[in-house]
Amino acid sequence: MPRQSPETAAEPAADGGRWRTRPETAADVAAVRAVNLAAFDTPLEADLVDALRADGAWLPGLSYVAEGPDGSVAAHALLTRCHVDGAPALALAPVAADPALQRSGAGSAVVRALLAAAAARGEALVLVLGHPSYYPRFGFVPASRYGIRAPFEVPDEAMMALVLDDSVPVPAGTIGYPAPFGV
Repeated sequence: MPRQSPETAAEPAADGGRWRTRPETAADVAAVRAVNLAAFDTPLEADLVDALRADGAWLPGLSYVAEGPDGSVAAHALLTRCHVDGAPALALAPVAADPALQRSGAGSAVVRALLAAAAARGEALVLVLGHPSYYPRFGFVPASRYGIRAPFEVPDEAMMALVLDDSVPVPAGTIGYPAPFGV
């Protein structure tokens, strides 16, 4: 079977195809906002996605959705450009799933597809501040193993890194987030 480009192909997830994953389109913007609003207690993450869309850190093709069987947006995950002491990296944030579909695999499917798309583009490093019992399933480990730290106080196990290309040296230092993150 020929390999499809992650920027243009809809790919079934490793969960047997229950969740169709694909890059976000302009038609998904309202649904992506709705999923982020529903998934979090405040509108901060939904507002962050909107602000990142207008920022230079936005990377076309690295905002992904998972579709439910009816074609609706079930989950969303976003990678934007950040830096570690000047070296390029990606920030994974936010990741959201419709609350009615949480724990169904939609969030995992969209994260896996997004990470595969980033690897296919030649990206080398992804960073996430997240739940230490969730992100290791994708290969994330504490960022401190690489000498990477957040620009603010955070529990060591919550700031994680995933090396996508081990032929590229992993930079050490402090993460520089895009301006919309507010840090």
